[in-house]
Amino acid sequence: MKFLIDTNPPKIEKWIEEAPDFVAGQLIVPASTRKNWGGTFGLDNSAFVRFDAKKFARLQKNQQEWKESCLFVTCPDVPGDARRTLEIWRHRDMFSEEFDLSLVLQNGIEDMEETPAVFIGGRDPWKESQACLDLVRTAKILKKHVHCGRVNQIKRFSLYSEAGADTCDGSSIAIHDNKLRDIIKRHNNSEASESRLF
Repeated sequence: MKFLIDTNPPKIEKWIEEAPDFVAGQLIVPASTRKNWGGTFGLDNSAFVRFDAKKFARLQKNQQEWKESCLFVTCPDVPGDARRTLEIWRHRDMFSEEFDLSLVLQNGIEDMEETPAVFIGGRDPWKESQACLDLVRTAKILKKHVHCGRVNQIKRFSLYSEAGADTCDGSSIAIHDNKLRDIIKRHNNSEASESRLF
């Protein structure tokens, strides 16, 4: 699993050079004025903070040039509420003409119908529940890209890496370089310890 980091192009390039096994590219959000770095990226709707339809539309329009490098664009969602989020997702065409929008999985989605796309949202502790991890595994069997939001610590990074998620992001990771370096160090130490056991 690799991070998409909400930061400027020079910093993304630096991270790709320093930690290519842990950083895939850039996460861009509606409130951001960041330029696209020209490589792999994803677009988040920022509903966890506050969804702004005009900014979300402008964000997509501004990223048209790099559309081929986009992993996902999240459909507006209601944090912690699968039923309301699915209701919005069924009307996703009103939020985008340029991109296919991904459903953000929320608490309770495991009890509903098929989940067509996977961006792991939801509130704690559901985000770390067996039900949520089963959704990730199901999505991977169906060959879908899986992204997990709010990965700021080694525990969640390890959990979703083992489940097979492709990418992740974390606001603390974007702000504090030492947080990502700590995850890299602890992950590598854990893998080294496991290899010594065999």
